[in-house]
Amino acid sequence: MSPYRHALQQLSAVYPPGEATSLVRLLFEERFGLSLTDVLLGKDSNLSANECRELQNIVERMLKNEPIQYILGHTTFCGLTLKVAPGVLIPRPETAELVEWVAAEQAGKGPVRVLDVGTGSGCIALALAQRGLDVEAWDVSEEALSIARENARSTGLEVSFKRKNVLHSAPQETVGQYDAIVSNPPYICQHEAAEMERNVLDYEPHLALFVPDDDPLLFYRTITHMASCMLREGGALYFEINRAYGKEMLAMMAEEGFCEMEVRKDQFGNERMMKAVCSGRKA
Repeated sequence: MSPYRHALQQLSAVYPPGEATSLVRLLFEERFGLSLTDVLLGKDSNLSANECRELQNIVERMLKNEPIQYILGHTTFCGLTLKVAPGVLIPRPETAELVEWVAAEQAGKGPVRVLDVGTGSGCIALALAQRGLDVEAWDVSEEALSIARENARSTGLEVSFKRKNVLHSAPQETVGQYDAIVSNPPYICQHEAAEMERNVLDYEPHLALFVPDDDPLLFYRTITHMASCMLREGGALYFEINRAYGKEMLAMMAEEGFCEMEVRKDQFGNERMMKAVCSGRKA
């Protein structure tokens, strides 16, 4: 049996057929430089003994649900190749939709200053910087910031990364400093962990995933309160949200003085993104 077919057979025991095929194709192309055409021509049979051992080692890691993005050490997001490691979340397609929403409304307006709260790998911040926006990005994790800065260097994009903990020491910033604030904060309740895939639960950083069951809007409330001061009047606040708490989010943001609120569905039909406009009330 060829190395490709053997790997596919092994992974098909754990992953759905379509996903197993996509993973094996990605693995052979990214790690061994073999396209599907190459595989169909039988070129995978030319792998050396060392490459075959490496392939089997990777497959065994994947059989334990380790994400292929962590194994390869990078992923693609909004056309950027970004380093990822267990200290940061793997960027999702729905987060790219949030980026496109922000960019469509903010890019091209002239000088626009954007703050990304909880930047992780820097994916949102760098994708917005690529679109011509002036971006500052915060995270509480020094490990995440190190990866984000490395991604900025590798992509040649400029973002000002800072270590900030918005929960324990809300920054006292200049009123009206930003035109837009965007955040994909932790929003999964602890009780939801039982329904999560093992590749996420076992490998991705819980610091960036979970909030207490008794306070699901913890980060949203803190960031919204902060944004009511730090956004200019008419500035926009964008969130990726937990689909279960859309109504609660709308009520909370209205209480903070925001208006023109909008919720959008992602490509999977889930209410996943929200925008609100700063009315000018400063806290």
